Amino acid sequence: MIYTVTLNPSIDYFVKVNELNEGSINLADEQNIVAGGKGINVSKVLKNLGIESIATGFIGGFTGDYIEQSLQKDNIGTQFVRVHEQSRINIKLNTGKETEINGISPEISSVDLSLLEKTLFSKLKEDDFVVLAGSLPSSLPANFYGQLIADIRSKGSHVLLDTKGNPLQEALKHHPFLIKPNHHELGDLVGAAIENPSDAVFYGKQLIHEGAENVLVSMAGQGAVFVSKTISAYANVPSGIVKNSVGAGDSVVAGFLANYTQHQNLLEAFMYGVTAGSASAFSAGFCTAAEIERYLPEVKVEVIEGA
Repeated sequence: MIYTVTLNPSIDYFVKVNELNEGSINLADEQNIVAGGKGINVSKVLKNLGIESIATGFIGGFTGDYIEQSLQKDNIGTQFVRVHEQSRINIKLNTGKETEINGISPEISSVDLSLLEKTLFSKLKEDDFVVLAGSLPSSLPANFYGQLIADIRSKGSHVLLDTKGNPLQEALKHHPFLIKPNHHELGDLVGAAIENPSDAVFYGKQLIHEGAENVLVSMAGQGAVFVSKTISAYANVPSGIVKNSVGAGDSVVAGFLANYTQHQNLLEAFMYGVTAGSASAFSAGFCTAAEIERYLPEVKVEVIEGA
């Protein structure tokens, strides 16, 4: 089974205003409301690809009700832990420029943490996969993901981690199966500009030395690189018009996982994940299996080092 853990989910309110007049009342030209959060997005893409998952994490209030109900409406399994404060609302404002206003995270208590661990660990089996994705609520310490990874690995399960900054740095020593920073997040982590695939490979190897088993670095239009202890590889991206970048990175994770759980081939999963990310970016919503198959012939994986 695949579990996606979103510790800080949200309602994402997408609103487009063709002409914004600050300090006065504006009428939205377009709007959309969805359940948001990186782990939740992974579950949505997996569902599109015919792969079942269970979404868990913390939710609260009427916003938490909406998040859970919207996933259940899409026939995605849920096992969320209820907290006292409401889940946040994030505003995604498009005025020709994209502006984001992220809401305040709910307070997570020690009781809440215990309930999450009980909920997750009572179900985990050997060789299950757990996706830990997104930011940490402000009430949790930076090493929380690392502690969770250690506990998950003690069950014989595998962790895919998609986060950034100190939570990512603290987690490396606990040996996540895969981490997926983009080139900006990798640069922030290592204190260097990642300007090309060679840079990404070089610093990806550094994260391997620090404990990650596999590193996938997405680089937008420049493609992506994959690094493990034995191999480094580069994948281009297919040609297309970017319509929506929201969730493209989550689609990379979902595509990788969907393929790897079926074929256990890292480079094939890498290629499929990169294609999934592009397919989502080229569509108004999340990618489908048919859209991935459409773009897959354009994506080539080049082995840089190893066999």
